[in-house]
Parts: sequence; structure tokens; C-alpha cells
Amino acid sequence: MRGIVSTYTLPPLTNSNITTNRITRYFRISRISAHTLVGVMTVSLVFPLANKSLKLWLIKWWCKRLLAAFNLRVTSHGHIPSQNGAMSNSMIIANHISWTDIHALNSIVPLRFIAKSEISSWPVFGYLARKSNALFIDRGKRQDAARIIDITSRSLMQGDNLCIFPEGTTTDGTTMMPFKSSIVQAAIQANATIHPVAIRYPGHNGSANTSMAYAGETTMKESMQQILLQKNPVVELHFLAPIDTAGLSENAKDRRKLTLQIEHLIKQKLSF
Repeated sequence: MRGIVSTYTLPPLTNSNITTNRITRYFRISRISAHTLVGVMTVSLVFPLANKSLKLWLIKWWCKRLLAAFNLRVTSHGHIPSQNGAMSNSMIIANHISWTDIHALNSIVPLRFIAKSEISSWPVFGYLARKSNALFIDRGKRQDAARIIDITSRSLMQGDNLCIFPEGTTTDGTTMMPFKSSIVQAAIQANATIHPVAIRYPGHNGSANTSMAYAGETTMKESMQQILLQKNPVVELHFLAPIDTAGLSENAKDRRKLTLQIEHLIKQKLSF
């Protein structure tokens, strides 16, 4: 779910107290490469034989281990979803900063993500996304939104847990883009529970760690390099109070009102 924020460029990491040395980076790269290969083999050989519960467990396990390979620590706060697999028919709605948002959320509760169609063609990670049952939307086609709403609504009613990033793009973590409301319609149609999540990458001094952002003209390679340069990166997931959509009207006005409410709650938590 990455777009273009043309004013953003990656800041340099120059403080030797917070950057890794070359040996550490090479060690992490070897772990990441090996774990990515494990992921490809798992979705190719195990997923065709696995039931839904096993697939979800494997997704959660793989994402946890990938973040560990990057030495990216996840801290979760607030109304954290159930850890026992009881969560169902739920939609997580969050702000979007980096591709690591997806893995951080999956490490807490395995989700079906709604992503931009371009991600499907990414080397390796696009393949893994397709195999993990991601939904891809072409935002350049107005009629595609209706298709995704229908698929998302049916998926929720079947008990799936989904995630959307309604900004439709990434930011550097110091601001948020306006939320788009169309796919929220699916949650209302399915009487799903919405879990707003505020995502933040804190720096060593407490301010936003903008070097974690996958935004603007940043490439995936550059983003990974910036993460590898950091000794102890952290991502905070702030789970806000769940919102029950049962009984809510499906008209566009009420849908937009609900979306603005969620956007406000996340901004408030992030002090935007």
C-alpha cells in the first residue's frame, strides 16, 4: 500500500552510536536471506497441504522471525487482539509508514491484507503475498473498488481478519494522509469489528524514526539498507478500543463519518 510522497527523502544515519557495523549487517543479511528461502519453501510445499489454522500460524511465525532477523522489536499496547485465535470477522485499520507494518501486525495476529496491485509483481515478497491470500486492488480503476468491497465483505463474514491502510500510501511517520472510506463499507456490510491501530516508529530520542519509512521515491532495497543500519529499531503498535459496526447504516454519509472517526482516533493517539 505504498504511494508517492514527493517531498520526502531518506535522512542519513550518521551517529555511530546508533548504527551497526559491517559484520552485524552481513550477519543480519544472511539470516534474512535464509529465512526468506524458508518462507518460499513453506508457501510452495506446505501451504498446499495445510489447513487454514496452520497457514495462519505459519504466517505469524514467519513474520516474527523475519522481524527478528532485522532486529526490529515490536511492542504492542492497548486493546491487543486475542492471542488464542478467537478473533474473527474483524478489520484492522491503521496508518501506514513502511512495508514492515504488515509483518509487525502479522506477528500479533495473522491477517489478510488489502494491498496495491503493484505489490503482486514484487520479486519474492510479491509471491509470498499472493500465497498468503492478500487481496490486490487497482486504485487506478474505479470499478475495482466495488469488487474488493464485495470480496472483503464475504471474507469477513467467513470469519477472516483483514487489514487495510486507508491512506492508500505511506508517509514518513510525522504526519498522516486523509483516510479513504470506500473499503470500510465492507466492514459495515459484514457487521465486523473494527480495530483501529496507530503505528509509530520511535527514534532513540523519542521522536519519529523517519529512517524506517518506505515512502516517497525510496526503493525497497534502500528501505532495507536503512533498517539494517540501525542497531535497535522499534515499532509500536497501539491497538485502540474496538468499534462494533453492527447496526450501523451502510449509506455513504455514515460510512464517511465512521472513517473520519477512526482517522481522528489514530491521529489523536499519535499526537498529530
